[in-house]
Amino acid sequence: MTAIDLLHRALHDDGDPPLRPLGNQVEGLLRELDAPPRLAAHLRAVHDVACRLVDWMAREHPSVPLDAGAVLFGAATHDIGKTLHPEELSGPGSAHEAAGRALLLARGVEPALARFAAGHADWNRPDTTLEDLLVSVADKIWKGRRVQELEDLVVARLAAASGRAVWEEFLAFDDVLTALGRDADGRLAFQAAYPVRQPR
Repeated sequence: MTAIDLLHRALHDDGDPPLRPLGNQVEGLLRELDAPPRLAAHLRAVHDVACRLVDWMAREHPSVPLDAGAVLFGAATHDIGKTLHPEELSGPGSAHEAAGRALLLARGVEPALARFAAGHADWNRPDTTLEDLLVSVADKIWKGRRVQELEDLVVARLAAASGRAVWEEFLAFDDVLTALGRDADGRLAFQAAYPVRQPR
């Protein structure tokens, strides 16, 4: 199977649970960059979780201001710098963060959207928004990982915006993350089915 075929499959196979598509703009970027199939699969998994978080926000917190489009774009592109640093697909590293932001900016993506590529691993910045936090949560919970400090920041924002008690927001957010975590094995299997390196 060729690299193009594998990338196409990573972008379009349903997955189990089914994963939503990334959208034409992001798909076009990944094709243009000759992205590793595993990266495309990973971005789909994180993006799908972000879609579910945005849907939950719309149901549970319709009055809380949220740029859903920014969350979804951020989740779909947060690791795009790994096209330049593919070694970070299978090992640690943060070089992809600044590289991803620069790559998106060079392709005309506005700074407000390109920021997710550089900031998804740092949720303690003073300018961090609810959108930033949700992208960071999606990048953890897609594989079932829970990060209390990050979740507490989201809960505090939701409680402040909704006027509900922190414990109420905690229970509601915990419920949605627990439900999302149940499908982590399927998302991990989907990602693992695609190679880190493009076949030659």
